[in-house]
Amino acid sequence: MSKHITVSLDKRGVTCVAKLLEDVAPRTCAAVWDALPLSAPVFHGKYARNEIYTLLPGFAPDPGKENTTVTPIPGDLCWFSFDSDDLGNPAYGYENTTGTGTTGAIVDLAVFYGRNNLLINGDQGWVPGNVFGAVTENLEEFAAACQDLWMGGARGETLSFSRL
Repeated sequence: MSKHITVSLDKRGVTCVAKLLEDVAPRTCAAVWDALPLSAPVFHGKYARNEIYTLLPGFAPDPGKENTTVTPIPGDLCWFSFDSDDLGNPAYGYENTTGTGTTGAIVDLAVFYGRNNLLINGDQGWVPGNVFGAVTENLEEFAAACQDLWMGGARGETLSFSRL
């Protein structure tokens, strides 16, 4: 039986459902599933295009590369691993110069809601992500909320992942 999770923009009151892709990303899916629920402030992608994400202190060992892409499609859920040095450039817009204010591992959980995404970063170059889930329900409404986040601002909004 497939595992499903909900992904929510809490303040905007919109949720979508995603299937975990355990057949192609078993380590990443297990790391996320075992840590749920997860919630933190949301950011909108600056370089990748149609992406929202949250940054969390490392909650599991890095699963390594698994079902990676640099061109995610609408509905993809991706895992990225960073450390505070990777995200320390003030151009990223975080509250301080160390990304999330943590040292050590940082997990970026991202949702892609539109087409034509390209995972390249001015400081890091290509940034492949592990595709661990696919939105199966309510992507259209969720995408509209993500676009509102882009145009209306992310302050005060959280991105949450929970077991269904």
